[in-house]
Amino acid sequence: MLLAYIDEIGETGAFIARDHERFNTSPAFGYAGFVIPAARARQFGAEFDREKRTLFRAEIEAAAHPGRWERKGASIFRPDSLQRYPEQIRVFAGLVQRVKTLGGSLFYYADEKPIGTPKQTRLDPDGRETTSMREALNRLARHADSRDANLMVIIDQVNEKTRAARLPEMYGHILGRAVDHPEMRRIIEPPMHVDSQLSANIQFADWIAACATRAIDYQLLRTSPYHWVPRCKELASLRGAFTHESKLHLWHRSVPDLHHSDVLRPNRPLHPDGALGAHIPAAITRRIKAAAERAHSSGATDR
Repeated sequence: MLLAYIDEIGETGAFIARDHERFNTSPAFGYAGFVIPAARARQFGAEFDREKRTLFRAEIEAAAHPGRWERKGASIFRPDSLQRYPEQIRVFAGLVQRVKTLGGSLFYYADEKPIGTPKQTRLDPDGRETTSMREALNRLARHADSRDANLMVIIDQVNEKTRAARLPEMYGHILGRAVDHPEMRRIIEPPMHVDSQLSANIQFADWIAACATRAIDYQLLRTSPYHWVPRCKELASLRGAFTHESKLHLWHRSVPDLHHSDVLRPNRPLHPDGALGAHIPAAITRRIKAAAERAHSSGATDR
């Protein structure tokens, strides 16, 4: 049996530009993490915990509850991480290599967001989350089927209201899709929610999701500050580590979607050097931003 530990890439809100007043968080939403044989999951969790305790010894010793202390992936992958905290990147890369050695793989699935305010894009945050989760489950099931193994999916804990709303939807999706797609039967239960403070493997899934978020940011945004991620020799272990089913689904682009390790390509299909390529023209982006600002100033922007 396989265990998949996943966490969110970005968030479900609208996106216009990194420098926009309100809609500036993430240009894509989805899930990422890793898949590992169940028999190796406890071993890897212990190794992750040992590396974490060595790397962040001072912070953990000073914490009120050392056993519940965690370092979020967003803090591992900052614009200046390679210069200021290279040891964190080396430890992360070593842990990725360990996942591979133990028979595991990294995974991601994300949807690029249409550019615009919630009103302009007719945003449905719950629908965006549901769509991405469904597609992530579909792809994890195909991966499990290719390994001739059953699968349990584990995700970072959410509040009870959200969990209660997600559970029947995901259960219905798994059962309903299994009628025509027998690989869905590999998922033996709907995703389980676990508190990341109590799960070393969920914490590592968060680190992977943060790395995938930064890599996707670099692929989608011309002026991304994460250009170092695909060029970092310390992260070479990530190339070839992703499942065949991993994918970044682009929004109405003239280039193909990105698969497998494509999010780590230094040469970006959307922003070829010295050319606009398939990037959304700056004039269109300016018009979208101007419309959003007018709506905001008039009180019409969605709350």
